[in-house]
Amino acid sequence: MPRVARIKSKSGIYHIIMRGINRQIVFEENEDCVKFIQTLQKYKAICKYRLYAYCLMGNHLHLLLMEGTEPLGNVMRRICSSYVLWYNKKYDRVGYLFQDRFKSEPVEDDGYFLTVLRYIFQNPVKAGIVTKIKDYKWTNYTDYIEGSNKTDTDFVLDFFNTNRERAIRSFIEYINKTNDDKCLDIPGKRQLTDEDAKKIIKDHCHIYNALDLYKFDVNKRNQYLKELKEGYGLSIRQIERLTGIGRGIIQRA
Repeated sequence: MPRVARIKSKSGIYHIIMRGINRQIVFEENEDCVKFIQTLQKYKAICKYRLYAYCLMGNHLHLLLMEGTEPLGNVMRRICSSYVLWYNKKYDRVGYLFQDRFKSEPVEDDGYFLTVLRYIFQNPVKAGIVTKIKDYKWTNYTDYIEGSNKTDTDFVLDFFNTNRERAIRSFIEYINKTNDDKCLDIPGKRQLTDEDAKKIIKDHCHIYNALDLYKFDVNKRNQYLKELKEGYGLSIRQIERLTGIGRGIIQRA
């Protein structure tokens, strides 16, 4: 079956999702996240796109950007090729890392733009990885608060107020507001049942009972907790409920 042509955005703004091939983790360590963010900045300077939001989530990532001098397809190929080359060398692997075709949706109006922005920043909270947006390291949320020039913050903050101090306060209030926003997401993504989650824990950690995860030494246990949260999308509450491990330990892992 031929591929459906990608819908072109009249505004040039897109919400983009890239996921690991076969749901593989694409950010194993903090260094990997740092490298990907550096790659975004490198090609931002080359391709002149405007970057509004990103969120790196273990086995997938979200971007909100506006095309610059190069079409979106070229931009994403540049970013992916550069990162995968580095990643494969680091982990002594070959072959594809990302699913062959990224997903994108055009963002054509101001209201939906702000919805997507909030949706991206709230991803780690809704996934149960953190309880507060500001506590997740791998988004550019704090760029808006601290005034970093790595993100095109002016375009967003102008939606809220021309006065920067007031705009930042309104931005924080809006982004952290409880909502039922629906945007482009990973195909087939669903809330895991406890039975599904138990099987994942037992299979991934090579244990007979989910409660046995508590018996591992601290470093090994924390690594497994990180992989369960970021690689499989288990929520903190679900891991706590099924393993008996305290919420604080799971959050910090």
